[in-house]
Amino acid sequence: MSADLDVLEGVLGHRFANRELLERALTHKSCASERNPEEPSTDNEQLEFLGDAILGFVVSQTLVARHPTYPEGRLSKLKAHLVSASHLHQVALVAQLGTHLILGRGEEMSGGREKKALLANALEAVIAALYLDGGLEPASNFIVKHVVGEEAAPDEAAQVTDYKSALQEMAQALKLPQPRYTTVDERGPEHAKTFMVEVRVGRDWVSQAEGFSKKSAGQMAAQLILQQLADWDR
Repeated sequence: MSADLDVLEGVLGHRFANRELLERALTHKSCASERNPEEPSTDNEQLEFLGDAILGFVVSQTLVARHPTYPEGRLSKLKAHLVSASHLHQVALVAQLGTHLILGRGEEMSGGREKKALLANALEAVIAALYLDGGLEPASNFIVKHVVGEEAAPDEAAQVTDYKSALQEMAQALKLPQPRYTTVDERGPEHAKTFMVEVRVGRDWVSQAEGFSKKSAGQMAAQLILQQLADWDR
């Protein structure tokens, strides 16, 4: 698993001195329960609790710094979106966190690597692991870059989570052909299959992304095209 953790550490932007912290953050209770029940808890639930608090603090601090003139209600609305399970789920998908989770057999068979709550909770646990291993700086750097984003817009309460619909609307607005999605590859056993989906907008715009379902792969591919079109239309 060390090679996999090397990849994840690259995404997180932090090399762990204590990798056991990262492994625990990735361990769901379904796996921990299959081990010796007399051993101390080794799942990520306590880390999730801590990570939730760190996430809330860093998001609040970042929003206040970026938007010093916003009233409390507007900041609260922004924060509620950024710390929501739906948004954290999208962040976890983009980071491919599901590929690194340590699950029990039952959770694995039921598609746990893509479950919204499970991925959102694991992301919070990973944030706690970053904090415990390296202090606030690596945790804050990850949150600002991946959760808040480099360019938080003023009204992020309606921030995009359905990238396929957003791409369709942008293509119409720019008078471009409608997006076309194609599954170009399928790999792995039936219980843990991954899909590579390609999206094309006309001849000039193309992107591919991988996920544990065609839907999630299509969403990620659409997100990449959206960013390309946004940069092109500036």
